[in-house]
Amino acid sequence: MTPHRQTHPIGPASPLEFGSPVSFQPISQRDRSVPTLSSELEQHFFDQDRWAPADAIATPQQRRNVTLSDLLDLAGERSFGFLFVLLSFPSALPIPAPGYSVPFGIAMLLLAAQMLLGRQEPWFPESWRTHGFEVTQVRRVLKLGLPWLRRIESISRPRLTPVCTSVPGRTVIGLAIALMAISMMFPIPGTNTLPAMGIFVTGFGLLDDDGAISLAGLVLCLCGFVLSASILLAIVFGGSSLLDLLKQAIGR
Repeated sequence: MTPHRQTHPIGPASPLEFGSPVSFQPISQRDRSVPTLSSELEQHFFDQDRWAPADAIATPQQRRNVTLSDLLDLAGERSFGFLFVLLSFPSALPIPAPGYSVPFGIAMLLLAAQMLLGRQEPWFPESWRTHGFEVTQVRRVLKLGLPWLRRIESISRPRLTPVCTSVPGRTVIGLAIALMAISMMFPIPGTNTLPAMGIFVTGFGLLDDDGAISLAGLVLCLCGFVLSASILLAIVFGGSSLLDLLKQAIGR
């Protein structure tokens, strides 16, 4: 699979130690010759030679389930930004696909922790790599979400790259995504969609070295944090929202 984006050179091709410091270099310009993420996802997951139709017997070359290993293979060297986009995708849709928030939230929390520790390549337990979803489910999510993804692609380009490539910038992004991933794991209406949107937009900025898009994603993450905190406080304090508590604090 042809890589979707250039990666950040990190020096000699020696193995990186867990948590070792990494220097990031920005992409100088976007390579328009490589396929867009939306076209690559469409080509990969709608390939009839790779995936068996739901009502047909699979050939030895065809499979029915999409596993985490498939996503890692598709990501290639693009790693964190690519995985944040894909894993948040189902929950970030205007009409979220059910059943993804908790498992994908756990996976993105693990990714965010590794990003904060300076890992350059993501790691998952081997047992996680074989779990997956039917390709028909993945296709339904893509049919709903690809038009939205293409809208972001149409305005994305490398800019404000230190937001995505500097250690402080990636630290802020990692913390924000970790908080939003935790919010996604709460089985409470309202704590999933907006945090997932924040992760999706922030991750797309990482993927394309677009600091402006990542900053927009961080704003969504902040809004998601306020909304989730307000909902949780309302539950804990018996109907008092975050806004009510702030008003009471100011009144004192």
